[in-house]
Amino acid sequence: MNNTKIEIREVKSKADIKAFIAVSWPIYREDPNWVPRLISERKSLFSPKNPFFQHARWKAWIAYRDGKPAGRISAQIDELYLQRHDSATGFFGQMESFDDPEVFAALFNAAETWLKQQGMKSVIGPFNLSINQEVGCLVEGFDSPPYMMMGHARPYYDASIKGQGYEKIQDVLAYELQQHMFGLPDKIKRLVDRLSDKMTLRQVNRKNAAAELEIIRDIFNDAWSENWGFVPFTREEFSKVGKELFMIVPPDFTWIAEVDGEPAAFMVLMPNLNEIIADLNGRLFPFGWAKLLWRIKVRTPKTGRIPLMGVRKKHQHTRLGPALAFLTIRALEKPAMKREMEKIEMSWILEQNQATRNIIEKVGGVITKRYRLYHKDLA
Repeated sequence: MNNTKIEIREVKSKADIKAFIAVSWPIYREDPNWVPRLISERKSLFSPKNPFFQHARWKAWIAYRDGKPAGRISAQIDELYLQRHDSATGFFGQMESFDDPEVFAALFNAAETWLKQQGMKSVIGPFNLSINQEVGCLVEGFDSPPYMMMGHARPYYDASIKGQGYEKIQDVLAYELQQHMFGLPDKIKRLVDRLSDKMTLRQVNRKNAAAELEIIRDIFNDAWSENWGFVPFTREEFSKVGKELFMIVPPDFTWIAEVDGEPAAFMVLMPNLNEIIADLNGRLFPFGWAKLLWRIKVRTPKTGRIPLMGVRKKHQHTRLGPALAFLTIRALEKPAMKREMEKIEMSWILEQNQATRNIIEKVGGVITKRYRLYHKDLA
């Protein structure tokens, strides 16, 4: 047991946020598959201007051992989650630490104490910061870098979190498709062709971005409304997500399918920028911006991720449900081939969402990463 003192400091200032972000670097220094997050993007996430904080509050802490940063954690309370699920449940997130049981204990004690003071009776996590952002702790798939906007972890995290009294409540999955698998099997093509007179497909109109983003948000919130832990995207949150995606996503990577003129499904493919930012060490200045822009234009990522997709609920248990999903997948086949993409990740997918998993597996998707969410009752 280490006899040096552990000090827990609450994050309060901009300087504290900077230190909070920096905690990750020494923890992952020897991990070749860790991709440093862009520091500017992390600052934006934790900024009071983040629309998530219009309906949520949070606290964060850094653990210091012998005066040096040794770990960090956040705790969040989302009013939209409480309204929808009628439970006094808070979240933990942003968990990083060296392999040190005392540091884990001190950090979780800080987060749980605050949540109990706020009237919470249970805690779920990690959510970084909400269920509509980065979720789960990586427990399988440490042998490859994460795709854009997906998490990484140290292999000891699972046991260390369980050591604080937490149990698995849900796993979410990342599926990978090889480029040559991205086409549809003949049987599926025939299903899509048989229903083609009912369905139409179009690219998202970037000239009318606000209205198009609202259509996509409406489909997403309807499609996922009955999923575990669901919290709807607010207009402000989705507008922010959409504007960021449109900066890096080519127009032919965003598609909407319609049934009888009504928007019924959508899918978004995002170039995996983690491929081209790994060596920037999180910094866009002074020369990172130039490198990033050059690489986006000249060295197009050979991998991509589908982070957003959905089929309206009323179609999900009809023949149109899978047909709409496969139609949007097929729409992405040519753009992906044009850019010589070799692999595409579809993530994240709830382990219990068998309908979506069946669709992905029918086009050749293979599980490559598993992320775990944990639960604990607060005494």
